[in-house]
Amino acid sequence: QVQVVESGGGLVQAGGSLRLSCVASGLTFARYAMAWFRQARGKEREFVASINWDGSSTSFTNSAKGRFTISRDNAKNTVLLQMNSLKPEDTAVYYCAAGLGRYDLWGQGTQVTVSS
Repeated sequence: QVQVVESGGGLVQAGGSLRLSCVASGLTFARYAMAWFRQARGKEREFVASINWDGSSTSFTNSAKGRFTISRDNAKNTVLLQMNSLKPEDTAVYYCAAGLGRYDLWGQGTQVTVSS
């Protein structure tokens, strides 16, 4: 049974940092591209960052560039999202996703709240 589980969300002041973790089990993790998406209240889910199977290629939404980094440890089936210089507009539920071609394995999400 495939499971994707996020952790690390919480409440932080603007300018602070959080590190989100995602552990995926029940799949050959090293084959999968991994990504983070987020959904703010009343808005559609949007792409945040992605990383390819071996970590050699990453991609970020414009608002995350220079502030967020994504990394993975295939030995631990883990992908991390380090978020620095957080802004109130980063407040959202953050979802981890795995995919081969398209992202079709999703976690339940973790809430990130950035206070001003």
